[in-house]
Amino acid sequence: MTALIPRRVRGLASLAEALLTPHGMDRYLELVDPMLVRREIRGLVTAVRKQTPDTVTVTVRPSRAWPGFTAGQYVRLQVEIDGVRHTRCYSPCGSQYDGELEFTVKEQGLVSGHLNRALGVGSVVGLSTPDGTFTLPATRPDRVLLIAGGSGITPVLAMARTLVAEGHAGEIVFLQYSNGPADALYRTELAELAARHPGLRVVHAYTQSRGGDLNGFFSPEHLRRVAPWYRDAEAFVCGPKPLMDAVREQLGERVHTEEFTPPALTFDTANAEGQVRFKRSGRECANSGKPLLEQAEEAGLSPEHGCRMGICFSCTQLKTAGRVRNAKTGEISGEEDEEIQLCISVPVGDVEIDA
Repeated sequence: MTALIPRRVRGLASLAEALLTPHGMDRYLELVDPMLVRREIRGLVTAVRKQTPDTVTVTVRPSRAWPGFTAGQYVRLQVEIDGVRHTRCYSPCGSQYDGELEFTVKEQGLVSGHLNRALGVGSVVGLSTPDGTFTLPATRPDRVLLIAGGSGITPVLAMARTLVAEGHAGEIVFLQYSNGPADALYRTELAELAARHPGLRVVHAYTQSRGGDLNGFFSPEHLRRVAPWYRDAEAFVCGPKPLMDAVREQLGERVHTEEFTPPALTFDTANAEGQVRFKRSGRECANSGKPLLEQAEEAGLSPEHGCRMGICFSCTQLKTAGRVRNAKTGEISGEEDEEIQLCISVPVGDVEIDA
C-alpha cells in the first residue's frame, strides 16, 4: 500500500492539472508563491551588492526545478520590465557545487540597467536550464590557465571556484585584465581563494593604470612571466574579442573561449520576395530580406527578444507556413508548425508567423 502512495499523488496532480486547464496548476501556484511552480525554473534573489559603480552582484536561490550547471555555462535570466518580459544570457560565477547562483552584471543596456538599479532582495526572476560548451573537461588538466577581461570574469571564476572546491592537485593561474584596481572584480574573493588553495596563483594586469602585477594589454611576455608552462596548459578565456583573439594567436587549439559577440550575418535585401504575415496580430508586410525580428519590429510589433544573435532563444516563435533561412548556418527549413528564432531567421518567399 505504501508503494502506491507516490503513484496516487502523481495521479491526483495530473488530474488537478487537467481540471485547471487552460492555465495549468503553475499559474495558480505562483499566485501563492512564485517559487512553487513546477514546470518553470524560478530564482529568488537573496543578496544584492555593488562591487564597482557600474556592476551589480546578485545571489539567486533557484527553485526545485533547477537541474544544476557546469562551471562555464550560461543561463538565460528573465525579468519583467514595465510589463514586458526580457531575457538575457549570464554566466553564474560560483562553484558548480554551490546551492545558490551568483551573477555579476555590468550595466550596459536595458536589462543590465534594471538588474543594477531595480532588482532587490526578495525579487523573483526566471531561469532557463544551463547551456553552453565552454566548460572544463571531465578529466581536469594538470595545468590550467584562466584568463579574464572585465566582466568576462564570470565563467572563468566559476571554473576557478569549482577546481578549488574539488581540491585540484595541479597548477592554476588566474590572469585578470582590468582598467585598474577600482575595476578589478572579485579582487578580495580571488585573494581569499588563492590563500586557501596553494596551487592557485592570481595575477592582476592593469591596462589603463600602473601598479598591477602586470601592466598593459595581453602579450606573449605576460604568458611567459605568469605561466612559463603555458604551452602545456589548457587555457580558458572570456573577455573582449581583442583579448581572446590575442590569446588564441599564441596558444592555438589549446584555447577555449566563450563569446557573446554577434556572428557575421549577411542578408540579400535586394532580391527578397514574398509576403510576411504575422497571424495573431493580422499585420502583413513585404519581405525585406531582413531577419524576421527586424521585420516584426518594423511592422509595429514588439516580440520578446534577448541577444539578437541566436543564442538566448527568447525570440522563438512558431512558423506556421513558408520557408526560412538560418542566417548563421545558411540552412533552409520549410516544415510547417516549427519553432524558429526570429533574430536569425530570414524569409524565403511567403512566410506566416504565429505572432
